[in-house]
Amino acid sequence: MPLRFRISTLGLASLRGARGYRAALCTELAKPLLLRDLPAPPLQPHQVRVGVHYCGLNFADILACQGLYQDKHTPPFTPGMEFSGTVMETGENVSAVKEGYRVIGVTGTKAMAAECVVDEKMLWQIPDGVSHEDAAVLPIAYGTAWLALCRRARLQPGETVLVTAAAGATGLAIIDLAVSVFQAKVIAAAGSDPKCELALTRGASHGVNYSRGSLREEVKALTGGRGVDVAIEAVGGDVFKAALQSLAWEGRIVVMGFAGGKIPSIPANLLLLKNVSAMGVYCSRYQQEDFPLFSSAISSVLQYCQEGKIHPHIGAVFKLEEVNEAFNHVLQRKSTGKVIISMK
Repeated sequence: MPLRFRISTLGLASLRGARGYRAALCTELAKPLLLRDLPAPPLQPHQVRVGVHYCGLNFADILACQGLYQDKHTPPFTPGMEFSGTVMETGENVSAVKEGYRVIGVTGTKAMAAECVVDEKMLWQIPDGVSHEDAAVLPIAYGTAWLALCRRARLQPGETVLVTAAAGATGLAIIDLAVSVFQAKVIAAAGSDPKCELALTRGASHGVNYSRGSLREEVKALTGGRGVDVAIEAVGGDVFKAALQSLAWEGRIVVMGFAGGKIPSIPANLLLLKNVSAMGVYCSRYQQEDFPLFSSAISSVLQYCQEGKIHPHIGAVFKLEEVNEAFNHVLQRKSTGKVIISMK
């Protein structure tokens, strides 16, 4: 049964007369988020204060507010991992951005707010011609997709990619990048016909509804029995096993998540028989372990967007006051593409 969130708004009397900003606050795990006015923190020399325009909503934000995400946060905290906005103020040692610059940023929390303070290295300037809305979609969904396809799967032109949860934000980003940038062919797998149809309009060659048939058999038929070169898997459970079984000789499967709720075990004999590889992609870990590569991923997708090679799909826009409705929209599997929260 989906977790129900309802909004509550609180003001802090102690802040009257002081400059503050509105933020969504998780004060208790698995409870409704609150809206509160928070005091604007002072800047450290390397920090930047950004006026947030849009915050991307990720399933990880919802898990974090339920206490179920791998990176644990102790309440009270403001969720939100990515945002687009305008630089308001810079610390004395900041040189990469200036007041008035349009930027996107990545932060573990804090982005579901009218303002966000971040380290300057976690900001990237939005190129001319790219909107704040589109830019807000890029860091997590497209950054993860780029890392999955380029770094992990080493996708080559002309190869065939199977992507599950294809109508989600990252699934559609995988399709967009695979087709438009890497010149590959995509088989999109999703849990309903409308979601498959959306994936087809976004560039997939074929759509497979795995809720009413055998994903393995459908892929086998679509590939003439050969299988796919790459599978990007985000559902888990039986869908993961079917995707693994759908790989061609020396195919590669990249685990991106477990949206279905079941973490699968890998039958090692399947890896052996076809000489296939199974690997994972966790975007935030690259931020910690290989920041130059992480930064390159975000810079690359910004450039692709400016050049018109990719086209982010925004499924729904909610106001900050509707943040709990946005959470429920995702939890009830009503969302396709990216859900973003507007602060304006």
